[in-house]
Amino acid sequence: MGVVTESRFDLPGTYVFDGQTSRRGYRMNKMFMTLRDAGARARFLADEPAYCREFGLTPDQQQAVADRDWQAMLDLGGSIFYVYKLAMMDGKSMQYLGGVFTGMTEEEFVAALRAGGRTDG
Repeated sequence: MGVVTESRFDLPGTYVFDGQTSRRGYRMNKMFMTLRDAGARARFLADEPAYCREFGLTPDQQQAVADRDWQAMLDLGGSIFYVYKLAMMDGKSMQYLGGVFTGMTEEEFVAALRAGGRTDG
């Protein structure tokens, strides 16, 4: 699976969700939004691959969802706000995802927030 780089600008670690990214991830984000509904969550959990196919996810998107590869989901057009719907199903916090995206553990990420944020940029 190739990493998509056109959505990243010159600010290291900054992810830009622009129109092109939105179009690329439309079906995946639409699927994630359905996870607000208990019935949809049950259907997803019963057969994740079939649910992904129902929404027309690309093979790379399906693999990213199956692997819970959070970074790949963003690289493939996922919006953090929609990807988080899936993370919540797995009992993951937004701080957990913040850690994933910054190369920290959840605890390190929370500590960095409490200390005033990252100092590497």
